[in-house]
Parts: sequence; structure tokens; C-alpha cells
Amino acid sequence: MIKPIDLVIFDCDGVLVDSEVIAVRVVARLTAELGWPLSEAEVVERFVGRSEAANHAMVAERFGEAAATLFDERFRALHAEAVDAGLTPVDGLPEALDALALPTCVASSGTHAKMRHTLGRTGLYGRFEGRIFSATEVGRGKPAPDLFLHAAKAMGVDPAACLVVEDSGPGVLAARAAGMRALGYAGGVTAAERLAGPDTVVFHDMRQLPALIAAYQS
Repeated sequence: MIKPIDLVIFDCDGVLVDSEVIAVRVVARLTAELGWPLSEAEVVERFVGRSEAANHAMVAERFGEAAATLFDERFRALHAEAVDAGLTPVDGLPEALDALALPTCVASSGTHAKMRHTLGRTGLYGRFEGRIFSATEVGRGKPAPDLFLHAAKAMGVDPAACLVVEDSGPGVLAARAAGMRALGYAGGVTAAERLAGPDTVVFHDMRQLPALIAAYQS
């Protein structure tokens, strides 16, 4: 028997706040400075949806620990500067949240400090305060299931009754590995085909979200 949805788990970057375009631009700039020019599509493929620790390890493997530490520091500074310059919620997201009656939480590859900044800057932090989970709290980041399972346990909900809203390849893989159903948002930087797969519905407009979630309850 398929369980109805008791909890909606939101990724943060690219799902709640329109920050992935910022991150992709910053990473492309920094990797080029290291002598590793990447297209935006390559940045999405390699970096988007993964934890800071995983991205640090990838840079360190190529350029050494000192370069990776500097990369992290410069990324945080440039990202924060761009966020303060005008980060907005994902288009249609606030209205979609207003229409949801189910319990919600956030489970992101980002750090708590980063989420306090981005969610705070966009006025969304209060909607999720006390129900925000970071990859820094678990042993493995996405695409491993650890973060989503941690969030479900903390919220007291069976993973089979959770629905994840994601916008990255690693994110939807993590949801599937956790035994959760997923909605893959393809209105951002990740192509729809990278989100498609088992137990996943791909959509392009956040205004569709309430109806898509309701469909799981019928």
C-alpha cells in the first residue's frame, strides 16, 4: 500500500531561493582562475547539489588542500556579496508555500550559516525555523540518503511518507536512495532529463507544486 504524504522536505538552493545561478557563476569564475575552465553546464554537473565538503575535496584533489581552502573562502565571500545584492525566492515559491497544509522542513547540502543568510535575505527563514537540516549534520552528503533520512527521523515521519522537492541530480538520487518520492524542479539550472527517474515527477513552475502534492494524497 502506498502511503500518503505526511512531510514535504525542501532542498534550499534552487528550490526555495534562486541562488544556484549565483553559485554556478561564482564557481565558474573561481575554477577558471585556478586554470580549470568549466562551462556553466559542467559546473552544474560537477558541483551543484553536493555538499561544501564534497566540492572542497574535488578541488583539493586537483589543486591541493591550500588551493581548495582558498577556493572555499573566496566562494563564501563572493556568494554572500551576490546574495546581498538581490537574492530572491524562486519564482512562485512563496505562493506555493502559502497553499500547503502539510508539515514541511528543509534539508540542504548548504551549511546552516549559508541557509540563515539566504533564507533570511529572502524572508523565508521564519517559515522553516527549527526545521532546517544541513549536510554538515550527517556523514555523507547527497547523493547518499543520509540527510533526508536524518530529516525524516528528526521530524518523526516514516521515509515512505516523505516527499522531497529537489532541483539537482544528486538531490533526486538521494531521495530515491532514502525510499522517498520526489518532485524534480526543472525551472532552474539543472536540465529535466537529469532529474527524471523512478518515483520522481519533473515539473517546471513552482506554482504547480500544491496541485502536484495534492495528487499524492488522492
